[in-house]
Amino acid sequence: MQTMNKKYDIIIIGGGPAGLTAGLYTARAKQSSLLIDKGMVGGMITKADQVDNYPGFPDGISGFELGELMQRQATKYSLKIITAEVTAIELEQGQKMVKTTEGNFIAKAVIIASGSERQKLGVPGEKESTGKGVSYCATCDAPFFSGQAVAVVGGGDAAIDEAMHLTKFASKVTVLHRRNRLRATPVLQERAFAEPKIEFRWNTVVEAIEGKDFVERLRLRQVITSGKSILEVAGVFISIGLKPDTDYLKGVLPLDATGHIITNEKMETEIAGIFAAGDIRAGSIRQAIAAAGDGATAAFYAKEFIGD
Repeated sequence: MQTMNKKYDIIIIGGGPAGLTAGLYTARAKQSSLLIDKGMVGGMITKADQVDNYPGFPDGISGFELGELMQRQATKYSLKIITAEVTAIELEQGQKMVKTTEGNFIAKAVIIASGSERQKLGVPGEKESTGKGVSYCATCDAPFFSGQAVAVVGGGDAAIDEAMHLTKFASKVTVLHRRNRLRATPVLQERAFAEPKIEFRWNTVVEAIEGKDFVERLRLRQVITSGKSILEVAGVFISIGLKPDTDYLKGVLPLDATGHIITNEKMETEIAGIFAAGDIRAGSIRQAIAAAGDGATAAFYAKEFIGD
C-alpha cells in the first residue's frame, strides 16, 4: 500500500554511511526522519569483503557487518526506513515533496546521500550476459564460480578487493587493467601481487563478452600494440568506477560535469533546505569515513535550517 504525502521533518535519500549517519543524527535529535533506499541499506560498502581503514576496528570488519551496525544504531533512535526508488523532488510552498515508487512524502528538509552505482563497460554481450556470468559484485556472486576461472576488470581499490575475494572461490583470477599500473592503495596492491591465484594483464581492455547461455570468453585488445586475444573465463566482474545516482535531479539541482551535486562546506545545495552528502557530492574523496562525516554535517545544518 502506498503512503501518500506523509510529512516528516527530514527525509534522507540513500542508506549508505552518509545517509545512515545523517539519520542517526536527525533521529537522535528527535526530528521525525525518513530514510529511503532503493536497495540494500548500508550502501556500496556492504560489498567490501574487508574494511581495514574505518576507525574503531583495528582488526578490520566486513563491509556487510559495518553497514548492519550503522543501520542498527540509527534505527535505535526511531529512524524510519523504507525501500523505494526516488523518482523526483519537487518544491511546494517552502516544503519538499519526494516522489517515490511507494508514494509521495513531504519534508521541511532533504538530505541526498544516494551515492553511486557501478559503471558499465558498454561492450557487446555485457547487457545480455548480466546475471549469466557478468557481475558487478564479487561478494554477491563469487560462490557461483567455485573452481572456475574468472576475470576482474579494473585497477582501483574496489577492483582489487573484488579480485582478492574471488580467490576464495575461483581457480584463477585474471585482473584486466587498461593502464600499466594499479590505482589501488599500496596495501591492497601488496596483497594482490602476493596472491598466487591472481594474474595481471596490463594495458588491456575488453572489446566483447561472448558465450551461448553463459559467459565463455572475453575478446581483449592490447591498447599499446592493438593486438587481439581471447581469454576463456566463466565469469567477469566489472569494477571500473562509479556513476553518481543523480539522473532524477537533472533540472532540479546544479550538477558538475560528472553528475555530482555541488555543495558548500555545510553540505548545502543551491536550493535552501536541500543538502547532499557522501559520494554523490562534488569533491567527495569517496571514502566511508568521509561520507559519514558529510552525513553528520548535513544533519547538523538541516536541523539548523528547520530551526526546531
